[in-house]
Amino acid sequence: MSDVNKTIQKWHASFKKGTDFDSWGQLVEAIDEYQILARQLQKEVQSANSSDFTEEQKKTLAKIATCLEMRSASLQCTQSKEEFNLEDLKKLETIIRNVLTYNKEFPFDVQPVPLRKIFAPGEEENLELEEEEDATAGAGSTEAFPPRAPGTLLPRLPSEPGMTLLTIRIEKIGLKDAGQCIDPYMTISVKDVNGVDLNPVQDTPVATRKEDTYIHFSVDVEVQRHVEKLPKGAAIFFEFKHYKPKKRFTSTKCFAFMEMDEIKPGPIVIELYKKPTDFKRKKLQLLTKKPLYLHLHQTLHKDS
Repeated sequence: MSDVNKTIQKWHASFKKGTDFDSWGQLVEAIDEYQILARQLQKEVQSANSSDFTEEQKKTLAKIATCLEMRSASLQCTQSKEEFNLEDLKKLETIIRNVLTYNKEFPFDVQPVPLRKIFAPGEEENLELEEEEDATAGAGSTEAFPPRAPGTLLPRLPSEPGMTLLTIRIEKIGLKDAGQCIDPYMTISVKDVNGVDLNPVQDTPVATRKEDTYIHFSVDVEVQRHVEKLPKGAAIFFEFKHYKPKKRFTSTKCFAFMEMDEIKPGPIVIELYKKPTDFKRKKLQLLTKKPLYLHLHQTLHKDS
């Protein structure tokens, strides 16, 4: 079986798993599957060197990703305007399975999410040699650019006896050019010692308050796994991202991480490191010698 067919088979299995969870009422698990699959499809669509799919097929994949996000939004918020029901979503199963041969009109009038280009860690480095002057040049620019999809923060998991859940409040980040960052947001992921995702990746909404050298987020992130189930050597990563109008893509500016022995209730201040994000924590370089950090507050919820 060719690699592309294996990929499609994997997507189909993930889609089926999500709709099964959905129909069984396991909504947290369904949201996880939908968001992970939507992200995989979007990455494929945005991959410049992917010749496995035609432009039309990529459009179809992008529309499937939109439908997955809409269903996910419907499950997370009962008041969601983007009501998208399970029966509708199930109609896409044959399309995802037969995407290479599908040539009919897409059954729903949805638009691919106008995502800015997502780069793999380090990929944007080649485009960013003029990082410093770019920051000042872009500061006053207000050209129209596509709106960012809202944050993909997930609800807290159901409690389990004897298990601990972790809420991390992202208070603020200190940056010397904080006022010049456009559409800043944070991507939060939980990785094992090899840099592999353990949970669905979450994005905060765009931060709107900036003062002096700080960008204030004041947002709660619910870690999607019980603390006791996090493997040894795992870490929680925070990637600070912002939009660069000159280059028309969203870029990672810096990152921070928290290791398992740092999980304890109360405030914590962690160092910022230079990109690209090093999920294996092998080659870390501090962003600045100045006392600028990521400020967090942790709350542990234990069901006794």
